[in-house]
Amino acid sequence: MYEFGVDLMSPAGWLPLVFALVMALSMLAYVILDGYDLGVGALLDSADSVEQKDIMIASIGPFWDANETWLVLGVGVLLVGFPMAHGVILGALYLPVALMLVALSLRGVAFEFRVKAKMHHRPLWDKTFYIGSLLASWSQGFMLGQLITGFQQDTAGYFFSALIGFCLVFAYRLLGAGWLIMKTEGALQLRAVEWAKASLWLTALGVLAISVATPWVSPRIFEKWFSFPNLLMLLPIPVMTLALFVVIRRSLYRLPTRFAQGNQYGASVPFASTVGVFLLSFYGLAYSLFPWLVVDKISIWQSASSPEALLVIFYGVVVVLPVIIGYTVFAYRVFWGKSTQLRY
Repeated sequence: MYEFGVDLMSPAGWLPLVFALVMALSMLAYVILDGYDLGVGALLDSADSVEQKDIMIASIGPFWDANETWLVLGVGVLLVGFPMAHGVILGALYLPVALMLVALSLRGVAFEFRVKAKMHHRPLWDKTFYIGSLLASWSQGFMLGQLITGFQQDTAGYFFSALIGFCLVFAYRLLGAGWLIMKTEGALQLRAVEWAKASLWLTALGVLAISVATPWVSPRIFEKWFSFPNLLMLLPIPVMTLALFVVIRRSLYRLPTRFAQGNQYGASVPFASTVGVFLLSFYGLAYSLFPWLVVDKISIWQSASSPEALLVIFYGVVVVLPVIIGYTVFAYRVFWGKSTQLRY
C-alpha cells in the first residue's frame, strides 16, 4: 500500500499516478504521431520534384494538425496536475519551448499557404515548412536532453542536449521515411527507402547516447538498471531495441527489389519497427525517471495539485481522453491507404 512514502490507496497517492500516466501517454502519442509528420517535413527539401512534395504533404494532410492535440493535452496535464514541476521545467526550457512554438507556427502557416500560393511562391513556403520541421524537431530533442541531465546548465549539458536534438531530427526523418514507404508508390517510395537508410545510424546513435547518459547523471538511476536482479529483467529492452534496428536495416535493403517487382509486401515494416524503437526507448526512459519529474529533485507527488483539484480535473480527463482517442482512430481509418496527388 505504501510506496515512496505515499499511501497509494488514497486520492493523494493514486491521482498523481494517474495524471503522470496520462501525461506520459500523451507525450508518447505526440512523439510518434507528430514525429512522423515532422519527419516528412524534414525530408521535404530532399524531394526531386514539386509533384513529389505535393504527395508528401498529402500523406500527412488529414493527420498533422490533429496529431498536435496530444502535445496540448500533455502540457495541459503538466500545468494543471503538476504546477510546481511545470514552473521549473518550462522556466528552464524557456528558449527551446519558444523556438518550438515559433517553428510549429511556421509549419502551420506554410502548410496552408503553399497550396494556395502562385507557383513561383511555392518554393518559399516549401522551404518554410522544411525549416519549421527541422527547428521543431531539434528543439524537442534539446528539451529531452535537458530533461535527462536534470536541466544541467553548463557546456557539457548543452552539448549533450544539442546532440540529442540533432539525433532526434534523424529519428523523426526515419519515422517520416517509414511513413512515406507505406503511403506512397513509385519513385518517391524508393527515395523514401534511401532517406530511411541515411537516417538509421544517427537514430541509433541518439538511442545509445540517451541509454548511456541516463544512468550516468544519477546514482539512483544507475542502481535501478545495473543492480541484480534488475539487470537481468531489463536486459530484453536493449536486446529488443537492437533487434528492431537490425530488422529495419534488413527490410530497407530488401524493399527496393520487391517494389521493382510490384510487390508491396513488407512496406510497413520500417515504420512499425521504428515505432517499436520509440516505444522501447520511451519505456526505458520512463522506468529511469520514475517517480521524478525533475531528476532527483521533484517527484510527481511533491509537485501534484491538491487531491480535490485533481479529482475535479480527473472527471474531465475521463470524458476528453476517449474522445481524442476515438477521433484519432476514426481519422486514420478513414484516410488510410496510399496517398495521391494533392488536390484542393
